Amino acid sequence: MIDKVTLSQDELGDMEMSASIRSQYEDLVMGTVDALPAGGLEEQLVHAEKEGRSLRIKLGVDPTSPDIHLGHSVVLRKLATFQKYGHQAVLIIGDYTAKVGDPSGRSKLRPRLSDEEIAANASTYMAQAAKVLDMERVELVRNGDWLSPLGMDEVLRLTAVSTVARMLERDDFHNRYKKNEPISMLEFMYPLLQGYDSVAIRADVELGGTDQKFNLLMGRSIMSEYGQTPQSILTVPLLEGTDGVQKMSKSYGNYVGIAEPAEEMFGKLMSVPDHLIIPYWTLLTDAEPEELETVQEGLTAGDYHPATAKRDLAERIVSLYHSRGAAQGARREFDNVFKERQEPSEIPESVLPPEAIRGDSVWLPRLLSCLELTASNGEARRLMQQGAVRVGEHVVKDPDTEYAPGELEGVLIRVGKRRFTRIAAG
Repeated sequence: MIDKVTLSQDELGDMEMSASIRSQYEDLVMGTVDALPAGGLEEQLVHAEKEGRSLRIKLGVDPTSPDIHLGHSVVLRKLATFQKYGHQAVLIIGDYTAKVGDPSGRSKLRPRLSDEEIAANASTYMAQAAKVLDMERVELVRNGDWLSPLGMDEVLRLTAVSTVARMLERDDFHNRYKKNEPISMLEFMYPLLQGYDSVAIRADVELGGTDQKFNLLMGRSIMSEYGQTPQSILTVPLLEGTDGVQKMSKSYGNYVGIAEPAEEMFGKLMSVPDHLIIPYWTLLTDAEPEELETVQEGLTAGDYHPATAKRDLAERIVSLYHSRGAAQGARREFDNVFKERQEPSEIPESVLPPEAIRGDSVWLPRLLSCLELTASNGEARRLMQQGAVRVGEHVVKDPDTEYAPGELEGVLIRVGKRRFTRIAAG
């Protein structure tokens, strides 16, 4: 990641950066991976200051899912940083490109969405994005407004900008080509359409994850073809999920949704491995470099225990999406349940499912599955063997355990740290 960038005199050339512009630049690139071309953003900031104008900062999002998680928030927060300095955030809802499907990072063709699915996802997405961005100062546009009317002449002009060889330089395309897996012409069109978005809104800077680097650079080529000054690009890292291994994704089950309840967010953040404390603090909070340095030094010296650091981190993040009071309450609740071993203050209650009862007994793995505390009987058996299932005060490891229905009335059943319910009394 780029924490600070300092240009040499040769790179600066004739640019004279004021102290305020240099400070702004360092804030804008903190936590990013790529700032291209070298010196491009600095030059834009200097010229914008001299001309008394703001830069147009582009972020395109395809509403392929209704939920935003903390992984999505990384690039949204970077856009918000540009807003902080008075630049114009341009948020493009990819209602048209969502029909094509972004092939970035994909090992197979993405399924196409219906217009109804796209519209529903876009509506939910915007409501959640408002937790990060000042939507009153966002220029909100939809790329269907200019992509849908494109004539064949313009489409052919776009396709002439790139070559098949260049497209196959992309890792995802290259790997699929080597494995003789299908790559549709539709997928080749995606980077070209995303690049045309930059032409349509006259972008100065485009933001994206590192998996978007090819598409962002393609935008520069297309802007040149249309006689516009090519945009600068900033890429941000893909956030690792709570498992500390794969990128955060709902499909991997390692995500923290920004619309989740405060207690749920806090609990999930407490489960992240220690090596993610600094990356999460850097990418998901408003911490200044000095604070980040203090946190790092404390962890390295052993003066700041990782468990305390994660509590402070989780409280900071939860407060961004809820409130400070809600975050503090979530921290107290977490400590009550997992540190003081007290019962949760709010416990959902469930009726004993009839399908869990066979004859006069209840097989515990089936009960956990019926209560949706586990995804299946098999997962329930596995978690029991790992000691993750508690019935009342007892950890139950034997997957053959059975109970009489009356024995479970009023009993708290817990799976792992955050899944629990109390069986209602008959």
